[in-house]
Amino acid sequence: MARPMPETHGDILAAATRRFAATGYRGTSLQDIAREVGCSKATVLYHFANKEALLVELMARPLEVLAELDARLAVLDGAAAQWAAAEGFVDLAVRFRREIAVLRGEFPELLTQPAFAHVQRISERLLDALAGDCAGPAGRIAALVVLAGVPEACAEFVDLPDEELRPALLSIARRALVPTDPSTHE
Repeated sequence: MARPMPETHGDILAAATRRFAATGYRGTSLQDIAREVGCSKATVLYHFANKEALLVELMARPLEVLAELDARLAVLDGAAAQWAAAEGFVDLAVRFRREIAVLRGEFPELLTQPAFAHVQRISERLLDALAGDCAGPAGRIAALVVLAGVPEACAEFVDLPDEELRPALLSIARRALVPTDPSTHE
């Protein structure tokens, strides 16, 4: 039995999300998306100029929220910035974990695309905020572990309820970011 033609732009976007999550952005063709929706590649191209346009639309809201977090952090420093960064980043990752799963393993390459160039700068500022006032490499290492580990955990536990995932991630972030021995951070 043939699938019905996609009725909305959203049907194609949903299929792209599933395909990107299953086979990666690079591993997914427009034809794969069309096949999953049950339409022609031309129909996909009617709704989206190219595969990058699909990804840009899929990531638009998460990137808006990331930019909002960046703006909130710009007026904070020290411990206030560190904890606002940790909570804001965990909230973002939990809220958009399905979108994050799409990028799993391909994030560095995707940052080279023009539509995502600003994300690298925001990530650096987020990393600085997460490191807090910790001098030396230990603070930056802890921040990097949180920055990389939170999205990975969200992608792995896509179906875990928010009320279980969020507190677990915040607890882990707090343990990672709070120095137990200040002399190790000099």
